[in-house]
Amino acid sequence: MTNENSSPAEAKEGTAEVVSVPAESVSPDTVEKYDRESRTRDVWSTKWSLPLTAFAVALSLYQIYYALFGGPPTLVHRGIHVGAILVLCFAVQRFRLGEKRRTPPWYDWLFMAGSIAIAVYLGLVFQKLAVSGGRFDTIDVIFSVLALVLVLEASRRVTGPILPILAILFIVYDYYGRSMPGLFRHRGYDLDRIVTFMYQSTEGIFSTAIGVSSTYIFLFILFGAFLQKSGMGQFFNDIALALAGQARGGPAKVAVLASGFLGSINGSAIANVVTTGAFTIPMMKRVGYQRNFAGAVESAASVGGQIMPPIMGAAAFIMAETLGVPYTEIVLIAIIPAVLYYLAILVQVHLRATSQGLRGISRENLPAVREVMKERGHLLLPLLFLLYMLFFSGTTILFAAVTTIFVTVIASMLRKSTRMSLIDIIFALRDGAVTAISVAVACACVGIIVGAATQTGFGVKLAGTIVTIGGGFLLPTLLMTALACIILGMGLPSIPAYIIVATMAAPALVQLDVPALAAHLFVFYFGLFANITPPVALAAFAAAGLSGGSPMRTGFIAMRLALGGLIVPFVFVYQPELLMLDGTGFDTARAAVILLIGVMMMSVAAEGHFLVPLPIWLRFVVAVAALGLVTPSALYDVIGAVIAVTALVIILVMAKRQDRLAWNEI
Repeated sequence: MTNENSSPAEAKEGTAEVVSVPAESVSPDTVEKYDRESRTRDVWSTKWSLPLTAFAVALSLYQIYYALFGGPPTLVHRGIHVGAILVLCFAVQRFRLGEKRRTPPWYDWLFMAGSIAIAVYLGLVFQKLAVSGGRFDTIDVIFSVLALVLVLEASRRVTGPILPILAILFIVYDYYGRSMPGLFRHRGYDLDRIVTFMYQSTEGIFSTAIGVSSTYIFLFILFGAFLQKSGMGQFFNDIALALAGQARGGPAKVAVLASGFLGSINGSAIANVVTTGAFTIPMMKRVGYQRNFAGAVESAASVGGQIMPPIMGAAAFIMAETLGVPYTEIVLIAIIPAVLYYLAILVQVHLRATSQGLRGISRENLPAVREVMKERGHLLLPLLFLLYMLFFSGTTILFAAVTTIFVTVIASMLRKSTRMSLIDIIFALRDGAVTAISVAVACACVGIIVGAATQTGFGVKLAGTIVTIGGGFLLPTLLMTALACIILGMGLPSIPAYIIVATMAAPALVQLDVPALAAHLFVFYFGLFANITPPVALAAFAAAGLSGGSPMRTGFIAMRLALGGLIVPFVFVYQPELLMLDGTGFDTARAAVILLIGVMMMSVAAEGHFLVPLPIWLRFVVAVAALGLVTPSALYDVIGAVIAVTALVIILVMAKRQDRLAWNEI
């Protein structure tokens, strides 16, 4: 493995080894340091493996049955979902990082018993709740407190301390609201009223977030587990290598493509970094990319997986449920911004490769597209079937998800190398339930925050404050909202980050007549980019842990690579036609093309290279041209185009003088 100053020549000599870099080459301790979800006990090699596997499989089968045939009332179903997830969480998630046990300690068995108890009690008292009119007794309060404690502790283990601390602060605000000054003062609630509201209603722990987790998200995570068991992860890596590996700076482009593919399905930017990055970061370093840049490419690409249709890391389901719009509409409006985001990253990694003379991996060391498709191309059938079911069949999303799981099993049978045995199917059912822990626990905890915000009216007050500080003007309000989203999203996984910013920040934009879909997509983008925004850039820090680079420098480079994602949200707020929410198809195409050129110009300015190294003054000119093109105004578009053409002519003249005016220099 080369250091960050490896020469291209040295890198090319080692390309024969690049493709075979295994994920296992990264220390498990390194992975666990940055990905809390990987801090699990090895219970699957103990005597508890069989009963826990049976429990997890039973949960997956119950979720499939519920999707096909229905089941208990909504609150009871969500209680079963949360209770079962908490049991699995306390069984497999360590109490602390340094814990060496493979089996749960005695207190985790108590936590598991309590998790079952809160689900059972909710089922037993459901009829009473339906007619009680909000009245409660002592036993209700006891079980409510138990539920809150279990959810907070599970969230601490899975997501870290930030989310549960935030939830506790909101409970405190809920209680002490009558003592708060000024705008944030409210009537305040007694603790017993607060805890029962969180446990015995669909506004707290069992809010919309858990409603989506217990239906759509769980099934699509399960679908992802079946895809992984059939070899889809290997297929994504192989097809990315085959398509882009030989290109200039190929490994970085492989990282962008593979991370985009996998990120949309697995729903976790950090998990995407530590899985895909374990394979791609060593490759990038071998061909000559500096370690900080390699980590930044992987973190920026992994974060973008959450905005890439069709699955969008499951956040699209929550967005659809929150706004009351079809899921397919969310997917459609997200396509153009997501494509522009990834194109901006690809342009920058390509320009970095050309400026440093980096090459790709030699063809003989890469899989052939034809061979990859022949061996595993049939694994695309479930994805194609899913798209058909979602967009053309007219069936429900739940039915589409379940039938796609069955189709995945059938498709895997088409070749021996991907064929799923009965054991594989059982393990997929188990792994799907275990993988769902992180999302479900985060959704339950964030439900506490949303419940407190609902009970106190905090979200509405915060939105009003943002609008007031912005002076009632859209651009300052957008900037304030973006900053608020980055702060609120720091240290949080993408789904709870979106739920929080959608509750706290999106209403500020809606008050200024921004379309609700555009407002929610805007806050989702910036809540998500907190993962690569220093000082708390979890995805960038994870990538730096794999690359050996500086976490802060990796984060700042990742922000530069993600320029498209930072600019595009502002544009689609002003130009809803970019999201196909307004105007004609021609308007959408025109806006997309102009924005694409502007984003590419911004990438050139950021990298300071196109055909030849650009002096500072010319980079500034190119940046001004880019700003003109991305500003939603016909006048600015014309000004930007004129400046862009002028800059291009100057660059071509410089390239001609340096004898670099050739296709192979682009």
